[in-house]
Amino acid sequence: MKVVSVAALAAVLSAQSVETVRVESRPLSRALRLPGELLPYQSVQLRARVAGFIERIDVDRGSAVRKGQLLATLRAPEMAAQIAEAEARVEAAESQRAEAEARRLAAESTMARLKEAAKTEGAVAADELVQAQQAFSAATAAVKAVEGSVRAARAAVTSLKDLTAYLRVTAPFDGVVTERYLHPGALAGPSAEPLVRLEQTQRLRLIVAVPEPQAASIAVGSRVTFTVPAHRDRQFAATVSRNPRALDAKTRTMPVEADVENGSGLLSPGMYPEASWPVRGNGAALLVPKTSVAVTTERTFVVRVRNGVAEWVNVKRGDASGDKIEVFGPLSPGDEVLRRGTDEVREGTRISIQPPAAGSPKK
Repeated sequence: MKVVSVAALAAVLSAQSVETVRVESRPLSRALRLPGELLPYQSVQLRARVAGFIERIDVDRGSAVRKGQLLATLRAPEMAAQIAEAEARVEAAESQRAEAEARRLAAESTMARLKEAAKTEGAVAADELVQAQQAFSAATAAVKAVEGSVRAARAAVTSLKDLTAYLRVTAPFDGVVTERYLHPGALAGPSAEPLVRLEQTQRLRLIVAVPEPQAASIAVGSRVTFTVPAHRDRQFAATVSRNPRALDAKTRTMPVEADVENGSGLLSPGMYPEASWPVRGNGAALLVPKTSVAVTTERTFVVRVRNGVAEWVNVKRGDASGDKIEVFGPLSPGDEVLRRGTDEVREGTRISIQPPAAGSPKK
């Protein structure tokens, strides 16, 4: 093996020119690949508002329904009996009101006769007229009280009849039935098992856990792209809509929501997508070609040329941007560094800069 001394290498390098590029400074557009989760935009377990036996269920798992569509019908025989009883109380209250009204009219007539007779001096005792007036006032109050009982009885009938509407379970929004729990003949009610689960899938929520260092870069309204394992050849889009402005204490991440339009139906709740999350940079980044960064077992550096002398500048690598990479270190925009960094160019070596080839743009 031929051995070349350092002095000989320096002589060779001083006789040869090397190509350099300038350190570039510009904002760096970055995106993180973050796991997410797709959830329905709305999801609800539908239960019967009143107790009853299921007469029929018109939908099953996978059924697409529209808002207001009938899903299930219940039967509650005791409710009809309760309505009949309430209507009977209304009739009884109406009868009591008729009797009270008749007594009021009689008291009014008696009072009118006594008032007419009292015009003749000595024909009617004074206390007799007072008693007639009091009797009329009492009869009037009795009529008002009975009218209150009539209104209460009618309200009870109306309330029971309104409850019969809950024997028909309808969809609160457009969606898909994703689960069916009960079948005809089962007892349903507020405390019983749900009838079905309904989810809105035409629109979905993309939940992405954004790490704490990137939490400040969340911009509501920004566009996020993502892929799912079921459709790896397709890219989907979402719009950041909700920022909770609070970190999860366990994971130190912020669960941000983005809205996804799913008119095609290709996406389903429960899928685990991978989102390309945009990150806003903090000022301009220093960029050099990837080949300019040299790596040894001891250090990572670029070779800067200053006044025709090579010097090693320790750097840390950041994010890549095409054929360039972000570097952190004591560099300044416009510094000349070797296009191909190497530890063979020792510090202090005098080198000459190779001019760009004719027709090639100056870096």
